[in-house]
Amino acid sequence: MFEEYKGVYVIADCFEGQVRGVTYELIGQARLIADQLGEKVHTLVLGEAVAATAPSMIAHGSDVVHVFEHPLLGRYTTDGYTKVITDFFADHKPNVILIGATNDGRDLAPRISGRMKNGVVADCTILTVDTKDGLVEWTRPALGGNILAEIICPEHRPQMGSVRPNVFKKPEPDETRQGEICKEPVQLADGDIRNRFVEMIHIDKGDVNIEDAEIVVAGGRGMGNQANFAKLQELADVLGGVVGVTRPIVEKGWFDLSRQIGQTGKTIAPKLYLAFGISGAIQHTAGITGAEVIVAVNNDPEAPIFNVCDYGIVGDALQVIDEMIRQCKRIKANGGDAAAALVQTQQVPSADEA
Repeated sequence: MFEEYKGVYVIADCFEGQVRGVTYELIGQARLIADQLGEKVHTLVLGEAVAATAPSMIAHGSDVVHVFEHPLLGRYTTDGYTKVITDFFADHKPNVILIGATNDGRDLAPRISGRMKNGVVADCTILTVDTKDGLVEWTRPALGGNILAEIICPEHRPQMGSVRPNVFKKPEPDETRQGEICKEPVQLADGDIRNRFVEMIHIDKGDVNIEDAEIVVAGGRGMGNQANFAKLQELADVLGGVVGVTRPIVEKGWFDLSRQIGQTGKTIAPKLYLAFGISGAIQHTAGITGAEVIVAVNNDPEAPIFNVCDYGIVGDALQVIDEMIRQCKRIKANGGDAAAALVQTQQVPSADEA
C-alpha cells in the first residue's frame, strides 16, 4: 500500500546561514530509523547560501542532502518554506519526516502536514521502530506531562513528527562518509509570501543560555526561599556552570522563564546536571533526559528524582551545597579543575559527609 514511500527525511533548522544543533541530533535518529527500515537518510536545507553546510550533514549521517537556495529563503517565512518543501515532496514521497521542535519547526510542521493532508506528532522525546510493520513509534508527554503517549501512523504517509532539541545526542561526525549533494530548483516569488521580514531586534537581558551549558546547577521548591538560590549561583560559579530552576520557581517570579527546565521550559543535555530540592515530576525530568550525569539531592528518599539520577544523595540540600562548594574550592586551590573532577570521576560528597 505504501511501497512508493521511501526514505527518512530531516528538515534542517537554520538561522542566519548556520545549522542549529537539533538538525544533527535528528540526522542521528534518522540514521538509526533508516538502518532498521533499510532506507536512506535525506536532509533538506533551505536558505540563501547554505550549500556549504551539506558536507557536515553527510558526515553526521545523511546519505543525500537536498539544497534549496534562493534570496527569499534567507529568512524563515511560513509561506516560503512551506511552499518549497511541499512542492518537493509532491515529487518525492517520504516515508518519515523529522522536524526540530524549535520556534520555526513548531510553526512549519503543522503547515506542512496540513498542506500534505497528513498528521504530525508534536514535541516527541522518544523514537522507536516497529520493523515488522515499518512503523515509527512516536512517544511524547501528554496530559500536562502526566503520561507518555505512544503514537503510530498506520494508515497515512508520510509518518511525521517534531522532536525536541537536546533530547538525543548529536552523533560523532565521520569525515570519510560519502554522500550525494543535490542542488534543487526553487520556484518562489514575492507573491508567494504574505509576510515580510522588517527588522531583527536582539534582546540582551544579560542572561545565559542553559540549553548550551555543559554544567547546570538546578533548584526546586526544596531550596526553601529565594535567598537560598544565591548558594546555587555560588556553586555554579565555582563549577563554571549556570543555574536552572523548576516551573514553580519561575511562577514565583524568582527567575526568568529562560531558566526553566522541563516540558514547558527548556530541554537540556549538559555533561553534568545537579538537582537540589527537586522532586522529579515527569514535567521536569522530560527536560533532562539528555544529561550525561545526573546528581540529585533531596531529603525525601522516595522522591521520583532518584529513579532517573545516576547518583543520589538523601540529605539537606543547603548542607550538601555548602559541602560541594567547600570541596570544589579546595580542588581549585590545589590547581585542579573542579568541574572536570565531578564530570570525569563522577564523584560527589556522600550524605554522611554533608
